[in-house]
Amino acid sequence: MTITSDEHESRVRIDRAVCPSPHSGGNKLRRLLWQIAWVCLFRPSPWFWQGGRRTLLRWFGARVGRGVQVMPSARIWAPWNLTLGDYATISHGVDLYAVDRIEIGAHATVSQRAFICTASHDVDHPNMPLVTAPIRIGAGAWVCAEAYLHPGIEIGIDAVVGVRAVVLKSVPPRHIVGGNPARFIRERQLT
Repeated sequence: MTITSDEHESRVRIDRAVCPSPHSGGNKLRRLLWQIAWVCLFRPSPWFWQGGRRTLLRWFGARVGRGVQVMPSARIWAPWNLTLGDYATISHGVDLYAVDRIEIGAHATVSQRAFICTASHDVDHPNMPLVTAPIRIGAGAWVCAEAYLHPGIEIGIDAVVGVRAVVLKSVPPRHIVGGNPARFIRERQLT
């Protein structure tokens, strides 16, 4: 591989000396303990063991309402940053990248392999530091399969995010959005 002179002129510096981890030792230890619990208890549990997974999430600081269902293949970066309202459902393969707060309202559904992302990097800074912002999914909302939610957005009450939508802006209540980037399709008619 040949390195051109343009590659030598980059101002980006992401080595640990100039860009150390923003996470404390305590945070790293808590995440390590959670990963051990996830691998040993959460992930291998049968799909119907909802009560056990709710308890495990509560032990690690999540606020979990009644009747919540979280499938065993769901990934949760930091349960202590997670709030799940009554009867919320987190389906198979969902990734809750909870570096910042994630709040999912009562009766809301997050479908298969959706990615709820509360962290990114400042691309205008030469060290690309971590930036975080919370995500809120309103009661009765549905985030469909393989959708992506960007840091800092809110999905309104009863809103729907379509399959594989890339949501970069907040979605008002009862709006249905889809596409990349997500655009308004129509209002949800709950009869």
